[in-house]
Amino acid sequence: MNQPMRHTLFSSAEEVLKRWWGYDEFRPTQREIIESVLDGHDTLALMPTGGGKSLTYQVPAMVLEGLAIVVTPLIALMKDQVDRLRSLGISAVAVHSGMDQRRIEAALDNCTYGDTKLLYIAPERLATDAFRVRLKQMNISLIAVDEAHCISQWGYDFRPSYLRISEVREYAPNAPVLALTASATDLVAEDIMHHLGFSEKRILRASFSRPNLSYVVRETEDKFEQLMRVVQSVEGSGIIYASTREGTEQIAAKLKAEGISAEFYHAGLPNMERSIRQTEWHSGKVRIMVATNAFGMGIDKTDVRFVIHYTMCDSLEAYYQEAGRAGRDGKRSYAVLLTTAEDAPRIERRFENEFPPITEIKHIYERIANYLQVAIGDGDGASFLFNIYDFCHRERMFRGRVESALKLLDINGYMTLIEEHDKPAQLIFNCSRDALYKVNVGGNEMDKMLRTILRLYDGVFSRFRTIDELMIATHAELSAERVHELLKVLWRMNVIRYIPAARSPMILFQTERLPSRDIYISPDSYGHRQRLMHERFENMLRYATAEEECRSQIIERYFGDTNAKECGVCDNCLRRKQLRKRENNDDDRLCSEILALLGAEPCSVKDIVARIKGEPRRIVEIVDKMLREGKISLDKGDKLRIIS
Repeated sequence: MNQPMRHTLFSSAEEVLKRWWGYDEFRPTQREIIESVLDGHDTLALMPTGGGKSLTYQVPAMVLEGLAIVVTPLIALMKDQVDRLRSLGISAVAVHSGMDQRRIEAALDNCTYGDTKLLYIAPERLATDAFRVRLKQMNISLIAVDEAHCISQWGYDFRPSYLRISEVREYAPNAPVLALTASATDLVAEDIMHHLGFSEKRILRASFSRPNLSYVVRETEDKFEQLMRVVQSVEGSGIIYASTREGTEQIAAKLKAEGISAEFYHAGLPNMERSIRQTEWHSGKVRIMVATNAFGMGIDKTDVRFVIHYTMCDSLEAYYQEAGRAGRDGKRSYAVLLTTAEDAPRIERRFENEFPPITEIKHIYERIANYLQVAIGDGDGASFLFNIYDFCHRERMFRGRVESALKLLDINGYMTLIEEHDKPAQLIFNCSRDALYKVNVGGNEMDKMLRTILRLYDGVFSRFRTIDELMIATHAELSAERVHELLKVLWRMNVIRYIPAARSPMILFQTERLPSRDIYISPDSYGHRQRLMHERFENMLRYATAEEECRSQIIERYFGDTNAKECGVCDNCLRRKQLRKRENNDDDRLCSEILALLGAEPCSVKDIVARIKGEPRRIVEIVDKMLREGKISLDKGDKLRIIS
């Protein structure tokens, strides 16, 4: 691209940033990435959690003519971003497995014929006929791939559906690709660029350094006692991560017993309850959230002062992402990992449980199909709600073993576990149409909402109808939050029966159900996944057991920063500082005592070592230093004396 055109486009980007988001300037790496995209380059951007990566594709989407496609597997984050963009007045839609066909077609029509600027789409939707037909007619300006490490089998969260992204490029050969991730080693970065068909290798790497975040590891036999030390000594809100649902509940109960404001959060809670708890924590009503890794998607609370891991993560990628939720406001914060001598053997045993023999994987496939009542020869392309906890309880199976089997069945092209599926809201009126006119709460807003519902949905007086609260809000010119509040008012008044939207997992059959004897699991994919899990954990273990090396340096080097510097604030750096301070104080003492001794009479080095308390080697080093500095001299009789 010629220089005047490039300058014009970036000037437009700065104007867009100011107009729509209210910021005066980009962060340094954001600027580089946006310039690269506007220049038309395929770009891999490595940015840490909380680094502002969404702006690197949202701003170019507003500058360039046409539609930006954003591929992301995180449905909750997808919805959150679409809601935020719409609140700014930017036209954006989402397409994912939680939507019914009518809503999907309406969203895709808006992208094809309307003025939509950003389409967020889940990777498994890329291969559908409905999307491919519309794709040919879309004017695509940019393809952004969030969580891009999912495309690599070397990545910690490989998703085979990501491999279909490169096919989208056939329909938009001139649109640049922006791949974004917060967790890619050099090997994963190479794999991402290969699978996305980069025309040239181009990596822009933001610093993974967090100067305000103090990394700490504590090996202890009493984790709760150490946890209490942090909670009582560090003011402000925090997150405590535990590996099990039961663990979150127990820790939260113990904290409450100590008079500390805390709640627990995990995927087993009803959707409404999770939403309430997250809101209470975010507003400061609850100080500490004790959670599994289900807590974290879309969290933008900037003043988290500490993140404590009660159990060790499987990988540095996961640890960095979760620990990085502390201190996003730039103020001093703490990432604390609590370990015991039993942690590593326990995780190794879990790895063994999570890799069932191939014969057992086939057996799990068969039992899942039976559980979902899918007959042999049926199910191709179909999706089913799947409660993995109920399945494991009924079949008396270890959940990690089932999840590992599903991952391998996914890689080999049989079935996919979609962990977050949105079940849309539903309602039915309990009263007649005429009775609605007597509803006199909510004023004009209630009236507008009711009129909109009756206009958009027929049959709502005779049967439950699936509704889209965001669509109702848009047509009624209300916020989605206000629509939700008004529906709850009608629910409490018994005017309607209302089932709020909820999230639940799904199983997607990639092919028709086959007899278990016809299932082929590649030994290479099995062995590769096993080796990868162990390699990632070895790096996590190296971080947790390091006694000398700066912990921030370990993390930064793992993510490819060969120039990482010591942070000066992790526990190892602080320990070294204290040691140096003690050594300097001891050196001053030794120097004073040597001078006092020589002030009385000249002495040999041997005499000094014998008469002064301290490590002989260190005393000799101090003597050598004093000789070099000219404070003392050595005469012909090998006696040391003060230089006057």
